[in-house]
Amino acid sequence: MRFFVVCPGGLETVLATELRQIAERPELKAQGAWVIDPTPTSPTGGVGLAGPLSAAMALNLHSRIASRVLLQMTESTYRQEDDLYRLAHGLAWEEWFTHKQTLRVDVTAHRSPLKSLNFATLKIKDAIVDRLREVSGDRPSIDTAFPDVRVQAHLTATHVSIYLDTSGEALFKRGWRDEKGDAPLKENLAAGILAFTGWQPKQPLFDPMCGSGTFLIEAAQIAMGIPSGAIRAGLYDEAGKETATTRLAYRPLVTSVHGFGFLRLKPFAVGAEQKKWQALKETVLAEILERRKAFPDAHSLRISGSDINEKLVSMTKSNWQRAQLPGLPMVRQVDALAAKPPTIASSAGDGDAAALPGLALLNPPYGQRLGIKGGRGNDRDQAQDRYDDEGYGEDDVDPYSHNIETGRQSAKRSSRESLKRLQAEEEIDPAFLEFMKQFGQHLKDAFGGWYVFILTADMALPGQLRIKESRRTPLFNGPLECRLFRFEMRSKAERLESSGKPI
Repeated sequence: MRFFVVCPGGLETVLATELRQIAERPELKAQGAWVIDPTPTSPTGGVGLAGPLSAAMALNLHSRIASRVLLQMTESTYRQEDDLYRLAHGLAWEEWFTHKQTLRVDVTAHRSPLKSLNFATLKIKDAIVDRLREVSGDRPSIDTAFPDVRVQAHLTATHVSIYLDTSGEALFKRGWRDEKGDAPLKENLAAGILAFTGWQPKQPLFDPMCGSGTFLIEAAQIAMGIPSGAIRAGLYDEAGKETATTRLAYRPLVTSVHGFGFLRLKPFAVGAEQKKWQALKETVLAEILERRKAFPDAHSLRISGSDINEKLVSMTKSNWQRAQLPGLPMVRQVDALAAKPPTIASSAGDGDAAALPGLALLNPPYGQRLGIKGGRGNDRDQAQDRYDDEGYGEDDVDPYSHNIETGRQSAKRSSRESLKRLQAEEEIDPAFLEFMKQFGQHLKDAFGGWYVFILTADMALPGQLRIKESRRTPLFNGPLECRLFRFEMRSKAERLESSGKPI
C-alpha cells in the first residue's frame, strides 16, 4: 500500500525522522516492512511511504506531526474532467465502504490546467456515487461536516492521485482541547517544533507565554509515552474496564465520538486487522503504565509555564487534565517580564539528564494578549482571529500541504496576504517595541545558560529583542509564514568575560 502522510509546511524533515522511529517499533516490524521515501529537500507538505495496510493504524495512533494519513487508491495521467470521472469510476469503492455511509470529496491542485476545481470535485464525486449505485442499487449521501468516508484527489499539471483519508478529522485534534485561547497553535505544529528544538524528556522546559498550554501538554505526553491518538483511539475508554489498566484513567474524559477514519472502512473491519489494532493499543497501554513510573507527578516532568492572563492559566490546567496528565501543571499567572526559570529538583537516577540545559519555548501573541494596543495591531489581531475561528477546526488538509491550491484556499490566501500587508503597513507601537526590548534584556538576565526558541511571524523579532539568533527555521502556522528563532543565552559570567570586564 502507498501512503502520503500530510504535515504542516516546513515540518517534512522532522516528520520523516518520526516515521522512521515509528517503523522501528517491534510490534510494527512484525506486521510487515515499511519503505519510507527519501526526506524531501524542499517543502512538499508531507512524506510518502509504502507499507502494509496496518501502517495506517500505527500512523494515526502514533504520529504527532502528521495532519492526515492518506491511502493512495490510484495515480494516472489526465487531461480533462471526464478523465477524472473515468478513473474514479473504475475504482472498486464498494470494497472499502457502502452506500449507507456518508461521503465527502476534496480536490487540491498544483498547476492544474483545469479551470474549475469545483467542477473537478463534482466529477469525482459523481463517479463514486454512480459506481456504488450501479453495484448496490443505491447511492451514498454527502456530508461535508462529519462524513463517514473522505476521498481526496490531488492534481498536478499532468497527473492525478486519488486517496482515501484514513484519519477522518485532522490529526491535530487530539481530543483534549476543550477550550482554546486567541491564535491557538495547532498541536501537530507544536510537536514538530519540539522535535526541531531537540528537547528531551526530563530536560527543563518552560513557556513564559503558555496560552492554553499546547507546548507544555505536547511535551508532557511525549515524556509519558502517551501517543497523540490515545484519546481518539479510545484507550481511556478501555482503561475504564475492570482490568489492570484502570490505573490509566485519572478522571472522566469526553472522547472524540468520530474516532479515526480507517475504523469506518471495510478492510479494517476484518478479524485479522481488528486483532492488529487491538494489539497496537494493548502495547501502548503497557508502555504508558511503565513510563508513568518515571513520571509519577507533574513536578517530575520538569515542564512548566506562565501567562499574564489568568483565564489562559486556568485553561491550561483544564486541558492538562483532559490530556490525562498527572496532577496539575506547574503554571502560574505572571507577567513574562517577571517570569523566572523554574527551579526543579533533580530526581534520583536521572544521571546526565539533570545536567541538560534548560529550554524556553514560546509563541508570542499579538498585541491584544500582551495588553499592548496601538497602530494597526488590532486590525492584524482581528485578521488572525478570523483565520483561527474559521481555520482551527478545519477538516481540509493544511493550506500548504502537498503544494496545493484549493477552492477554499483562495480565502486563506487572501487572509494570508491581508496579514502580510497589515504587518508591512502598520506603525510599530512604541510601547510594543519597549516591551520587546525589556523582554530581551530579561532573557539575558534571567535565562543565562538556557536555549530560547521563539516562533513568530515577525521577521524583525531578533532586532526587537536585541539578541542575535543562532538559527532560524522557516515554518507555516496556518496561513502565516513564520520563523522559529533559536537563541543561545550566555550566562552573566560569560557575557562579562567576552566584554573584557572583571567578573
